[in-house]
Amino acid sequence: MNAVSEQALTESPRIEAETPAELEERISQQLLSRGRLKEHDLGRARRLLEESGGSLIGLMTRIGLVSERDVAEASAEVLRLPLVSSKEFPEQPPANVQVSMRFLKQMHVCPLREHDDALDLLVADPQDPYPAQALAMATGRVVRPLVGIRSEIDDLIERFYGAGRSAMGTIVENLAEGEGRGEDDIEHLRDLASEAPVIRLVNLIIQRAVEARASDIHIEPFENRLKVRYRIDGVLQEVESPPAGSTAAVISRVKIMAKLNIAERRLPQDGRIMLRVQGKELDLRVSTVPTAHGESVVMRILDRESVVFDFHTLGFTDEFLPRFIDVLEQPHGILLVTGPTGSGKTTTLYTALSKINTPDVKIITVEDPVEYQIEGINQIQAKPQIGLDFAHALRSIVRQDPDVIMIGEMRDLETCRIAIQSALTGHLVLSTLHTNNAAGGITRLLDMGVEDYLLTSTVNGILAQRLVRRLESTHAESYQAMPEVVEEFGLRRFTQADPVMLYRPTASPLTPTGYLGRTTIMEFLTMNDAIRRLVMQHADMGVIEDAAREHGMRTMYEDGLVKSLAGVTTIEEVLRVTQES
Repeated sequence: MNAVSEQALTESPRIEAETPAELEERISQQLLSRGRLKEHDLGRARRLLEESGGSLIGLMTRIGLVSERDVAEASAEVLRLPLVSSKEFPEQPPANVQVSMRFLKQMHVCPLREHDDALDLLVADPQDPYPAQALAMATGRVVRPLVGIRSEIDDLIERFYGAGRSAMGTIVENLAEGEGRGEDDIEHLRDLASEAPVIRLVNLIIQRAVEARASDIHIEPFENRLKVRYRIDGVLQEVESPPAGSTAAVISRVKIMAKLNIAERRLPQDGRIMLRVQGKELDLRVSTVPTAHGESVVMRILDRESVVFDFHTLGFTDEFLPRFIDVLEQPHGILLVTGPTGSGKTTTLYTALSKINTPDVKIITVEDPVEYQIEGINQIQAKPQIGLDFAHALRSIVRQDPDVIMIGEMRDLETCRIAIQSALTGHLVLSTLHTNNAAGGITRLLDMGVEDYLLTSTVNGILAQRLVRRLESTHAESYQAMPEVVEEFGLRRFTQADPVMLYRPTASPLTPTGYLGRTTIMEFLTMNDAIRRLVMQHADMGVIEDAAREHGMRTMYEDGLVKSLAGVTTIEEVLRVTQES
């Protein structure tokens, strides 16, 4: 070995100070402490490892106990190495590094950048010192390991040293031979959807959605392309899509997984897929509708394990929460949560039910669909196709001696009347309405035909909410608000600070947008004598809202401004969801 190679090996980061097994154990403990891995899953992986041998981390990733991203984050933290995402990859490979592509693929490593006497090496398994040692010997340079996500490294190897195909392109290259057959050949479609490339392709679409924390997957066929989009933190983002020729096979595969009729393409269909992805038990709600160029598919991803029914996590402030709990703990009456689809109404209701779910309280819900199952609560799945709609189920529920009733949605006058009757006879009723604000809930009920005197005697409170993207706190950047902005939004009402500081997102390897997750902005209208008088007069929504504000209600817009001043979100996000200026 020459002197330079010896020096390179000597100066390379000494991640070999511990054995790979010891490092894997530390990474496993880090995954446990971060809540990314369960103790019983780790025990199962260890037992499997005794039979198969190899790497513990690699085994857990292969069988879906942990995600590649979780492993990369934990490894980088334990080994104190930089974590590099695909957004930071250079366009071209290092010019003076010649290495076997077979070695790179086998080791899941890729040279990233070269310096005078050093080489940055992207590695998926930093606990294994062999690849860094081998490249140090081959290049005569100091090798500096950087942690990457395995699938992104494999894509980069293909782009740098292969034919330039991505992982998705590699999977679908075998689909071309099926494009010549007609889409009306149902048996052919079924066979095509059951082939390995299509199965891997659909699994990859779902896996990447979970990696990106998406809430929905949109698969939309157009004349010359198949578009795939993920809704991440409430915003749709287009991602790499399969070729248009795979449209029929991909959609048929999803329909087979959801147990839908692949021969029926003229009518909308709904189904569900239960599967385990990267250690998470997922429930995918599948909806298909016919469009001009085929069926559009939307999959709503429900991660049963990650949802947390906690008011503070949802965005309830210490000032706001006591008022809501006071109404929630009243023995009878109606508590409504309003907002458009996807504004978190159901999660708020589940959190409220969890708060009052005690052994001495009987709770029955009727939902369409039942999104999360909660221990101790009787949940009924509405099935309108067999006559079990909200109204029919409610009539039976009241004979079950419940203390609390939750109705998925107030959809019609009959459901409203039974809910009001239940509230009048001593039950607490929780439900949702599709209105833009809290005061609009009152006018909506009046418009549906609910008598004003029944409404004033049963409704205790109406909560309206929206979801805004939450700033990733460690990378949020503060800046001084311009005087014109302070004046336009009236920010002096909410802060004594001088100067007034606002916040904006900055990108990081893990959060390219600068946002991570969502939080709630809300307003809560509680019924009082002044508002009851306005309801009896059938006053306009604006008049009712003004009266509520006089009695201390803070609007969603104002709540959003307060949270933007606190660095929870940005003013731009608040304006995006409230459409106020």
